[in-house]
Amino acid sequence: MLREDSQVHPNSVLDASGLLTAVGLMRDLERDFLGTSKSWFDEYGDIVYVKTPGFDQVVLRHPDDIHDVLVGRSDIFIKDATYTDPQRGLFKFLGNGLLNSNGSFWKRQRKLTAPALHHRRVAGYFDMMVESTNRMLDGWVGQHTVDVEAAMMHTTLDIVTRSLFNTAIPLDAPRIAGAMDVIQDFVGRQNSPAGLLPEWMNIPALIRESRASGELDEIVYRIIRERRAQGEHDTGDLLSMLLAARDDDGQPMSDVQIRDEIVTMFLAGHETTANTMNWTWVLLAQNPDAERLLHEEIDRVLDGGRRTPTLEDLKAMPYSLQIIKESMRLYPVAFTFSRMPTEDVMLGDVLVKKGTSVVVLSYWTHHDPRWWPNPEAFDPTRFSPENEANQRKYAYLPFGGGPRVCVGNGFAMMEAQLMLVMIASRYRLRLNGPAPEIDPLLTIRVKGDLKMALEARN
Repeated sequence: MLREDSQVHPNSVLDASGLLTAVGLMRDLERDFLGTSKSWFDEYGDIVYVKTPGFDQVVLRHPDDIHDVLVGRSDIFIKDATYTDPQRGLFKFLGNGLLNSNGSFWKRQRKLTAPALHHRRVAGYFDMMVESTNRMLDGWVGQHTVDVEAAMMHTTLDIVTRSLFNTAIPLDAPRIAGAMDVIQDFVGRQNSPAGLLPEWMNIPALIRESRASGELDEIVYRIIRERRAQGEHDTGDLLSMLLAARDDDGQPMSDVQIRDEIVTMFLAGHETTANTMNWTWVLLAQNPDAERLLHEEIDRVLDGGRRTPTLEDLKAMPYSLQIIKESMRLYPVAFTFSRMPTEDVMLGDVLVKKGTSVVVLSYWTHHDPRWWPNPEAFDPTRFSPENEANQRKYAYLPFGGGPRVCVGNGFAMMEAQLMLVMIASRYRLRLNGPAPEIDPLLTIRVKGDLKMALEARN
């Protein structure tokens, strides 16, 4: 049944099934993924059926269609080849972790993993997050310019490794960061003309990807072996909980499964938060009124910004949290994700065949003027309690939604808000030139570096 606010055109099929047409389409996506996908919605409406050689996709942006996929019929919409294919999917790097797995296996892993990210457990990581952020800030003393992108990546990686292993791994951190970069490039390759080629023809990329996967394996399996040798006891980190977890039959996770969950957490736990922080600093530099209100809140709660925040302090600082939420609306780092139906199904007036990829482009849901007036403007008050209560359901989904909503969202939100408050207590960050361009790969990154001028507040 069509909705009054839907935009479905009589012809919703973008036919790029010919090889030359498909190459042209992939070139357009490689050059400007977001602009190209926006043109599809402008021409075809809220549901776009994209036909390319060898596979079809249905692309969505309407909140009701997204709800249908993630909630209403979540029992028949499962993770597709984007995640599960061992050659072209994230399985190649992440294995069968929570992000990629399906069915009863996913339910088992979710049940085993969720306690490690329960809000009470997450609160225990707060002091460690403070220490990591303070270490970064101490390194900024006397500096006039800072590479924000590098600093955010380094600090969030330090936080996630200490959360996972209860210790920093400085010698391994550059290798992990390098492997994460390769995963980003791998996703970019799939959205380019190279993605139409057989995998064996991309030999240089395959070598880099194999090396990156091997690096992750070596690091994570070594740490698992060392921890098992120490005996299973709770050291306050995520790894100890994964090692101690038992399913309903009393069976533990295998080393392979623990490896897959840890590598998934590396990606989800540092890449996404770092990018959220990058865009937040860009937005605050462009919006001095919002920055001023943030500083007023910090000074009011934290004695002029001189006191290190506690977890209770963050609860008394709603505007800082609204800033993070609005940043994630404008730049949802997980800006697209996909599913596929296990049977034929209707979405709107489009028949989606079993096994067809259904792609949710939440970036354009977040930028749709039907749900977000003046959608390109940065306005943290959209997320005041009264405004948030009136938001269109499933028009905002930075962590996905439904049964498979990101299990680490509480960790990510606490980390981002804390980093924002601590950095803004001591510094203003100013753009040295134009705002960076968007680089939409697996997550929405800044293109190039992000060097910003530092102005000490106190």
